[in-house]
Amino acid sequence: MSGKPERRRDVAKAIFADEIGLQFGIYGEFRLWSAYQPIFAPEGRALRAVAVEGLIEPRHVAQPVAPSIFFDGVPASDRLFVETMCRMLHLRNYRNIGVEGLTLFFNYNPTINDHLGRALAEIRLMTRHLGDFELEPGLLVCEITEQAGDDHVLAALVREMRRDGIRIAIDDFGTGHSTEARIDLLAPDIVKIDGAWFAELCRHAAAERFFRPLVAMLHERGAKVLVEGIEHAQHLRVALEGGVDLFQGFHLARPALAGTIFKQEPLSIDTLLGVDNKVVPLHQRR
Repeated sequence: MSGKPERRRDVAKAIFADEIGLQFGIYGEFRLWSAYQPIFAPEGRALRAVAVEGLIEPRHVAQPVAPSIFFDGVPASDRLFVETMCRMLHLRNYRNIGVEGLTLFFNYNPTINDHLGRALAEIRLMTRHLGDFELEPGLLVCEITEQAGDDHVLAALVREMRRDGIRIAIDDFGTGHSTEARIDLLAPDIVKIDGAWFAELCRHAAAERFFRPLVAMLHERGAKVLVEGIEHAQHLRVALEGGVDLFQGFHLARPALAGTIFKQEPLSIDTLLGVDNKVVPLHQRR
């Protein structure tokens, strides 16, 4: 846990709007744009979009840059500022999705905002302004990423968000610090299964038999299960047969920039299982 928090910088002064009202952030020579990837739930023999994950598309001189390259290049002293800006962009651009009632997932990195007072202040500031963005706390899910974090800070932050009505997800379960110990600590509403871990599991002939008990264990702990990184039909088949609640991945829908027409039509499960998806995944987005 860090000591004295740094002086807070005004993120709002780094956010601007284009000619049609889409908001973007400026950090150095980069412009940061919100993109949203749909998350689906089963509905009969179809999948319907019920949520989106807020992601960032960085651009340098109007050219997209791999998010991993951009974020790895942000110095430690600026990471809190940039993460706060990214979250604010996703909240402000939510109305530009054009569909009401979608749950919005946003990331929280425990290693960046590790000062309890500062972390709580950021969350309280965010919740005070949700009405300005046409959002209610019940539509938000905070994803705790797989990095290490101070347990005291995390537990206090989760209590604060739950008090406001924000739900909690553990991201990338199966990697890093997204373990059963963190589930015991935070009692998340949703557990996101790491896509790379799941893809490796799906290579085994008996993947469904191994995966089903894990999903059952998470359900017994009161969490819904979301599989991310579904990139072809086999991934979807294993997730469906495992009893997963929520689905995310390029085989279903790619991230789309804020302002893009959102496709609300349900996806046919039978069609998705019968199509050989030959699309090469793009770089991982944050």
